[in-house]
Amino acid sequence: MVGAGAVGARAARQLVSAATVEALTVVDVNSQQAVAVANSLGAPVAVGHWDPDTVQPGDVVVLALPGPHLGPARAAVERGASVVSLADAIDDVRALLALDSDARAAEATVAIGAGFAPGLTCVLARHAAAGFDSVDEVYVAKAGTGGPACARHHHEALTGEAVDWRDGSWSRHRAGSGRELCWFPDPLGALDCYRGGLVDALLLAPAFPGVCRVTARVAASRRDRFTARLPMLRRPHPEGLLGAARVEVRGRRGPATDVRVLGALDRPAIAAGIVAGVTAAWLLDGRLGRRGAAGLGELVTEPVPFLHELARRGVRAAVFEGAGAAATEPAPR
Repeated sequence: MVGAGAVGARAARQLVSAATVEALTVVDVNSQQAVAVANSLGAPVAVGHWDPDTVQPGDVVVLALPGPHLGPARAAVERGASVVSLADAIDDVRALLALDSDARAAEATVAIGAGFAPGLTCVLARHAAAGFDSVDEVYVAKAGTGGPACARHHHEALTGEAVDWRDGSWSRHRAGSGRELCWFPDPLGALDCYRGGLVDALLLAPAFPGVCRVTARVAASRRDRFTARLPMLRRPHPEGLLGAARVEVRGRRGPATDVRVLGALDRPAIAAGIVAGVTAAWLLDGRLGRRGAAGLGELVTEPVPFLHELARRGVRAAVFEGAGAAATEPAPR
C-alpha cells in the first residue's frame, strides 16, 4: 500500500479482512502516518519503504499516493506484480493505459482509476449497460472531494483542457465550460456541473466499443470556477465531506432507445478506499476479467457481485426511477 492518506488508510483496512492477504506493507513519505495506520490495523500489517526489488510475482501494489503513478506501476509490472492505481490525472492515466502490452506479457493486471469517480462510476456504467443491445452514450458527473490531494485535483480540474469521446475520436474543450444541471442522490440534489480535467472518458470509451459519446463533468460553484487559476484559498478538509456520483447510460434494447441512471452517495475518501480495497482483493482472487491495463469498466465483468461486496462494506448505489427517465430525448452535451 503506497500512500497512507485518507484513501490509502481505508483501502488498507479493507484488505486486512481479505482471506487471501498474507501480509500488507504500508508505505508513506510521512513515516508517522504509516506507523499510525499500521498500529491501528495490527497484524499482518507492517511499515516499510518503497523498494521495487522487494516486489514479488503475484503481489498486488496499491498506489494511493498523489503523485504520478507510472514509475512505481511500471516497476511492479516488470517484476510480475499487479497494480491497483487511484490515478486521476489525464497524463498519468494515459501513461498507465500504455502499459497494457507490458502487463499482458508479464501476466499482470493494472487496474486504473480504482476509486470513487472514476472507479465506482465505471462499475456503475457497466452495470447500467447490462441488458442493452448496444450502448450509445455514457455521461458521468461527480460532486465532492476526498482527501487534500483530491481537493487540489478538483481545484485544478477546472483549468486547462477537458477530454470527451465523440463519434469515434477525442474532442477537447475548455475546462469550466459546458454548464449542465445534474441531479444527484438526496440530500445533494441538483448541482451545476462543468467539464474538467477528468479521466472518465479515457477509461470508459474502451470499455464500450462502438459508443458514440462519453463525457464527464464535475460539480462546481461560481467561486470554484472564478478561483480555479489561483492558489487554494482555504486548507482542504483532511478527509472530505459528503459527495456523490451519477452515471447515465443511453443505448438500445431492440428497436427502442432506453436510458438508465445510477448514482451513489458517500464521502468520496471512504468510498474510494473501499473500492480500491475490494479491487485489490478481487485481483488476488483472480476475479477480474483480463490481464493488461484498463479501468474497472473493462476489468469488472461481473458488476453485480462487485457492487454487492461494496454494499456489504457500506457503499451503496441507487437507481433513478423518475417518471420521465426513459422518455427524455438526448440533450446536446
